[in-house]
Amino acid sequence: MFIYNIKVNGSKIFKYFFTAVVLLLICIVGIVMYRVFAGANDSSDRCLPPNGISKISAKNYTNILKTVHENIDHYVGKKFEFTGYVYRVSDLTDKQFILARDMVISSDYQSVIVGFLCEYDQAKNLENHTWVKITGEIRKGDYHGDMPIVNILSLETTNKPSEELVYPPDESYIPTSSLL
Repeated sequence: MFIYNIKVNGSKIFKYFFTAVVLLLICIVGIVMYRVFAGANDSSDRCLPPNGISKISAKNYTNILKTVHENIDHYVGKKFEFTGYVYRVSDLTDKQFILARDMVISSDYQSVIVGFLCEYDQAKNLENHTWVKITGEIRKGDYHGDMPIVNILSLETTNKPSEELVYPPDESYIPTSSLL
């Protein structure tokens, strides 16, 4: 018959357990910090859609419009797809128009026209207030100062969307260049 007498030293077990827990916590914190900082460096690639073309909707239209105007340099070369109507002002060239939407500014639905300045070789053939869906690429241009200009890559006429009106940038608007 074998009998083992094991003396358990309570302070040693506590020391080993405490050391193991501290090492585990250090490993977890290290892994989390690595993922946070390594992910922050390449987050812009994950925010872009797979085909590289961001879609703008009526809900995010003014937030994106404001962001692009505030951060032109970051958006140069980015591609967008959105719908609006052709709008012209007197000092635009034959190749330019505003891809416009009506932004509601009051509770009684008074609105102002907002939009992106676009350049398109066939722009003079488009009638005012024609609804179009475009895919375009942002470049930095000059129109009464630095201005994002959309070079249109493709354009098709379309019907007026069900969400015709857009609203001012909302409270969740954050002026950063990683929204798109």
